[in-house]
Amino acid sequence: MAEEKLGLHVDTDWKKQAQEEKRKLAEQEEKRKTAATAPAGVVPGAAGTAGPAAAASGGPGAARQAGGRGGQGQREIPPASFATLVQSLLTQVLFYLGDLSTRGAEPMINLDMAKHNIDTLSIIEEKTRGNLSDEEKRLLDAALYEARMRYVALASRYAELP
Repeated sequence: MAEEKLGLHVDTDWKKQAQEEKRKLAEQEEKRKTAATAPAGVVPGAAGTAGPAAAASGGPGAARQAGGRGGQGQREIPPASFATLVQSLLTQVLFYLGDLSTRGAEPMINLDMAKHNIDTLSIIEEKTRGNLSDEEKRLLDAALYEARMRYVALASRYAELP
């Protein structure tokens, strides 16, 4: 009898919880965008601004809320920033070193492209020297260190092959 109670338990609350979190994040993002684009003297969320109702009805903010790509369920493109640039280049380095791969595909190793992207990060470091915040400098230094160490480790393994 006790064994029958130990059957499979399906938790359906997780889906409801995830949808609620997604809705809250969308509201916060909409408020942030509205506050950032609202002209001086305009109260965010006031009549005439693109709120959730306007987006749902195809109003002025509809394309922006959907990420500008149409359709729901698609990821929104992150805002352009220095951190996004560095992370993008680091992701490419990791992809070419075989640390990342697309779903269902074999990891790709291309040392020349990995080195090219590391060199691009180095140029960014050189050209922005003295113009970065402490946080941006730490991010760039960490990305370069990580990329270089992984590159050296992989390149030395290939150098040892006959």
